[in-house]
Amino acid sequence: MNDQEPPKIEFPCDYPIKILGEANGSFIEHILAVMDNHAPGFDRQKISVRDSSKGRWQSVTVTIIATGKPQLDDIFAALKTSASVKMVL
Repeated sequence: MNDQEPPKIEFPCDYPIKILGEANGSFIEHILAVMDNHAPGFDRQKISVRDSSKGRWQSVTVTIIATGKPQLDDIFAALKTSASVKMVL
């Protein structure tokens, strides 16, 4: 077996976060509020939104400058507080 550890992330760094959820107005509003709170000043130009073929779901990718694992843990936990959010990667 190979006992290699996953590569360590060196902070600060650009860090993409993908959020999958129900396509409704509150979904993106929730994402933006979480990012404003935990990654103030993030570049809104680095947001990518893709709709599913039938328009029921959305995939939103936000790239932030991550400062550390605690920040990322807080972001992931805060994003998951919305019932519209189904998955955070």
